[in-house]
Amino acid sequence: MNKIIEADFLSPESNAALSWPGSIGGWGIKERRRILIVDNDRDTTHLVKVLLERTGQYLVLEENDATKAHQSAVSFRPDLILLDIVMPETDGGEVAARIQSDPKLQNTPIIFLTALVTRAEAKSGLNIQGHSFLAKPVSIPELIDATEEHLSVRVESRVPLPKETLHSETGRSPNIGTPIN
Repeated sequence: MNKIIEADFLSPESNAALSWPGSIGGWGIKERRRILIVDNDRDTTHLVKVLLERTGQYLVLEENDATKAHQSAVSFRPDLILLDIVMPETDGGEVAARIQSDPKLQNTPIIFLTALVTRAEAKSGLNIQGHSFLAKPVSIPELIDATEEHLSVRVESRVPLPKETLHSETGRSPNIGTPIN
């Protein structure tokens, strides 16, 4: 009878990615940036989570209930929030206003994701309630570029945060260039 023994050398609570010897910086732990995605479409949030986490640079929390988005943000303390505009019960504008009124979250960048505008309008530099936005369907390279742009602005004011238990388990291997809705 064969037994399989599994060992986790990094706990699932870890908010870090391991840097292997020979890579830039040698041995060490690199903290991943925390992203909260709020959208009532579970397929969209899951796809974004999987694709962003596959880069090894991000830890993503999905929230599919806009009425719970503020509490999720308080608990998770994201570096960036990706927020759909059109959702049932509470729209993205209301969620953004609630987050901005919270002193602990008011400096958290928000990127709206919406199907209400065209790609040309999104690239024109316009803002919605003072926040940039991306037109759906969003390509992953476009999303990563916008994410990095917003995170680089926030990096100077970043304060270390407690590590949370989040774990991504998927057997899917989506295409990085796949647009998301």
